[in-house]
Amino acid sequence: MTVSPQRVLIAGGGTAGWMAAAALARFVGPTGVQIELVESEQIGTVGVGEATIPNIADFNAMLGIEEHDFLAATRGTYKLGIAFENWGKPEDHYFHPFGTYGLDLGGQPFHQIWHAQRQTVGSPPLDAFSMCAQAALSGKFMQPHTDPQSPVSQLRHAYHFDAGLYARFLRRRAENQGVVRHEGRIATVEQAPETGDIVALFLEDGRRLEADLFIDCTGFRSLLLGQTLNVPFEDWSHWLPCDRAIAVPSARTEPLRPFTRARAGQAGWQWRIPLQHRTGNGHVYCSAALDDDTALQELLAGLDGEVLGEPNQLRFTTGRRSRLWEKNCVALGLAAGFLEPLESTSIHLIQEGISKLLALFPGAQGNQAETGMYNRLMIESFDIIRDFIILHYAANQREDNAFWRGLREMVLPDRLQSILDVFRQHGRLFVHDRDLFTLTSWVAVLYGQNIQPGAADPLARAIPPAERAQFLGNLEHVYARAAQHMPPHAAYLNQFCTSPSAETS
Repeated sequence: MTVSPQRVLIAGGGTAGWMAAAALARFVGPTGVQIELVESEQIGTVGVGEATIPNIADFNAMLGIEEHDFLAATRGTYKLGIAFENWGKPEDHYFHPFGTYGLDLGGQPFHQIWHAQRQTVGSPPLDAFSMCAQAALSGKFMQPHTDPQSPVSQLRHAYHFDAGLYARFLRRRAENQGVVRHEGRIATVEQAPETGDIVALFLEDGRRLEADLFIDCTGFRSLLLGQTLNVPFEDWSHWLPCDRAIAVPSARTEPLRPFTRARAGQAGWQWRIPLQHRTGNGHVYCSAALDDDTALQELLAGLDGEVLGEPNQLRFTTGRRSRLWEKNCVALGLAAGFLEPLESTSIHLIQEGISKLLALFPGAQGNQAETGMYNRLMIESFDIIRDFIILHYAANQREDNAFWRGLREMVLPDRLQSILDVFRQHGRLFVHDRDLFTLTSWVAVLYGQNIQPGAADPLARAIPPAERAQFLGNLEHVYARAAQHMPPHAAYLNQFCTSPSAETS
């Protein structure tokens, strides 16, 4: 591409396609660039990305979407973290909260103070010192307080929502801002013989759609980036061997909990995502260790509400394309790569790709430098999430079968191994600015899955035990009391985030 693109064509709809269309319409459309999208109602979407991390609020705000309207339209609920069950040893459980743990003391991170006290005279679990954990496990929710002295100011939330309704919600906004939608199936892709750039897409009915820049949102097929431009796929199944998922909706049950559940099973894990009108359930598993019929039976046996639809089975390989922007094509969502939704990062990676594309949108001088920067940043984003998901598997202490035992023996990526080596000495963690996962996230999973430092940091141990005890006791009381005074999650939603006209299918 040697000139600024005047026409952008998005191949595929779903969450990725309409997120891209809405963002491009808002920020690129006013410059005169025509945004078009082609999709077919005959092609289904994966539709299991219903849990998110807090960054999604930034994306919605960027588009001018009001939170309560969004939750009403998507039948969404609030999410304060993830409850993990059976990931250390069977019957173990821990909570990965958003927000932060406690407060620092004497220049030392809170977890070092907590660990030093735990090693000497004992301390309540980490959940007692997280506002998000205390609210979530009590079934409560409210908006963060603006007063930084209030413990409620430490609340941070994401959402659960119906991904299909979110795509429709964004489609309406995008079309109102000038995005042109074409209904049809893509038959062939036309390339320039000299450069290999994509020139146009031919639909099955013979229509030819030209563009200067193409966005591949064709899902696992990766029709443009993978099949047409032959960008290789990097297979990560030696680290993350799960390659199947079954999703099924069930009836809403009470109480309406403001968190996602991830329960480890025989050879994988099950998710539970509460929405206003139903519950999303799924089972991610390794087909080499668990057959499909048994996986389905395990999923159905764990439901706590009436089944509302037929199970949807997915096959995948964990990994990503070696480049996510090639020539005049950028891939988003499943067309770029797949990481199982253990930490609810699928929609975040779409958001990250869109944000980076907007920041590096090609100008009149071409886009070679921008392409290189985009690929470096997005590859780093994928790799950081990959390592954090690997941590959950590598840190298990299960002895019930070869699947879990084998995961403890795998050779870890260098960056993850280095983090673990440093943490195991004195509990030290160094989180860089570009890391998606905060210090809270690392602390939650490491301690939650029984990865223990040999000793607390000497500076934390130097604080007198009596001072540490008083500090921790005060914090525990403050968080518990604040949670007691919050409204129930369902009551908050009923007051602010429901609409009688909201779509429910």
